[in-house]
Amino acid sequence: MSNLAQVMPHPKATEAVNTARAERGPPQTGSCETRRLGVLGATLGAALLDGCGDGSSGGGSTSGGSTGGALATPPKSTAISMAQASRFLSQASIGYSKRDITDLVGSSYSAWLDTQLGMARPQKLWDFLIAGGYDAPANANTMVGFDAMMWAQLIGSGDILRQRVGLALLSILVVGIGGLTTQWRSFVMAAYLDGLWDNAFGNYRDILEFISTSPAMGQYLTFLGNTKANASIGAIPDENYARELMQLFTIGLYQLNVDGTKVLSGGAPVATYTQADVSQAARIWTGYMLANGDGTTPARMRLPMVINSNTRETGASSLLNGTISVPAGADGASARRILLDGLFNHPNLPPFICKQLIQRLVTSNPSSAYVKRIAKVFINNGSGVRGDMKAVIRAILTDSEARDDSQIGSAKFGKLREPIIRLTQWARAFGVTSPSNLWPIGDTSSQAYRLGQSPGRSPSVFNWFRPGYVMPGAPASATGQVAPELQITNESSIIAYVNYMQALIAIGAGDAKPDYSSLTPLAKDSQALLNELNLVLAANQISAPTIAKMKAALDTISVSTTTGLKNRIYAAILLVMASSEYLVQR
Repeated sequence: MSNLAQVMPHPKATEAVNTARAERGPPQTGSCETRRLGVLGATLGAALLDGCGDGSSGGGSTSGGSTGGALATPPKSTAISMAQASRFLSQASIGYSKRDITDLVGSSYSAWLDTQLGMARPQKLWDFLIAGGYDAPANANTMVGFDAMMWAQLIGSGDILRQRVGLALLSILVVGIGGLTTQWRSFVMAAYLDGLWDNAFGNYRDILEFISTSPAMGQYLTFLGNTKANASIGAIPDENYARELMQLFTIGLYQLNVDGTKVLSGGAPVATYTQADVSQAARIWTGYMLANGDGTTPARMRLPMVINSNTRETGASSLLNGTISVPAGADGASARRILLDGLFNHPNLPPFICKQLIQRLVTSNPSSAYVKRIAKVFINNGSGVRGDMKAVIRAILTDSEARDDSQIGSAKFGKLREPIIRLTQWARAFGVTSPSNLWPIGDTSSQAYRLGQSPGRSPSVFNWFRPGYVMPGAPASATGQVAPELQITNESSIIAYVNYMQALIAIGAGDAKPDYSSLTPLAKDSQALLNELNLVLAANQISAPTIAKMKAALDTISVSTTTGLKNRIYAAILLVMASSEYLVQR
């Protein structure tokens, strides 16, 4: 950040560049403007890698965290400050505005959670597509409407907690539209995502039932059309879903203690399942097919898959040392129930899933005590119910470790904000709308020109990044800390992010434009402008020395004209959103 003032263009050049950009749209690949922005991006990128490489994107170590007590409640406080409200919302929401901050200050965390957890969905993704006419026969073999559907929901819907939790669930229970080869792919994804979002505040057992009968998952993990073994031709059932259901969606690779630490035998981790277990489970996932053969409309993609008794395995199945046993002759639905019940009640599932939810919302490296507290809530919500997502989400966000303000200064707490969250936070902070309801932001997955991540477009079932990713050569890796989001972070992606956000901040995307009217009165006072952005975007976590360097850069931009005022606002937002102290959420 030390060269910000030097790399900022001359005020007159800034005005000319932004005026020209407004007329012709975002910079084109390889243009002089893109290369000029790359200088700024490289400078800020180095700062980001410095900030993340020393462990500041990680959370508490497996034994760390400033609070290792037994309570799952935050320290009592007489009032919520503006900075505390912004910090809570950065963990609990898909994005928020200054109004959201002030409303929370006048309320309480518990009341806010009550409201959000009780909020019905304003519109389902499927209904968005229908309302937009995307079910026209001409769209059957396209992905038209998909990106608009995603951004409309993530940016425009009022259920900001559900949107954040739904995105977190999608990062665990992955289906990506690029991996679908059927007709009506946008609708297949809409039905799947609606199921995740609808069940986000329900029970995890219901989520497992939903994904296991979803046409989207059946296609993505290739058990749709799966048939029983045929010895005469050497065919065996497809094992894809059987494996990933255990490895990624329920119990993981290694046996865990309730606090998420690995069970060891002779110093080595103990596997949760074997290849034989996968083969046995694969027998249960045979016979699945779409509910009907009518492909003229997308309607069947919303229906659970059915089971063809002629192609399913009817023999007995036994796995996990006999703890899950399906008797011979059991019907397909009963076999599924026995398997899913066994995995749902496995001791690994609570710490395995709860730790990943903590990582997606609060910190990459939660302490073992934090994981244990949340896992216990998963096991029993206080009323004898296992898998209560409302209780789990409330516990994660109000836990003493999450709400402890002293964690802000810890180099071992927090997480890198994933690119999608950065965009949705900016959009919600500044009231982005799309009057046409087309939300023309599009696919943002390019690492060369855009965010390097796009909702619903994961390249594989392993998500954009792995929960256990360790950045090679980073000092934090020596202590076992992980930094999942850094798996999609490099010099190129940082420059692309800065370039893309500069254009988006200044002109929006099509008719999806921000409203900076609240910042206009502050623009002549660069310190006041930065203070506002620091609060709304970064919960006041950008340090005074960094703010001072940003101010020096902003003061080189003349505000004697309306264009100059706008340019100062654009530059201020970009500098905040490109700083390592913003990019690392604490």
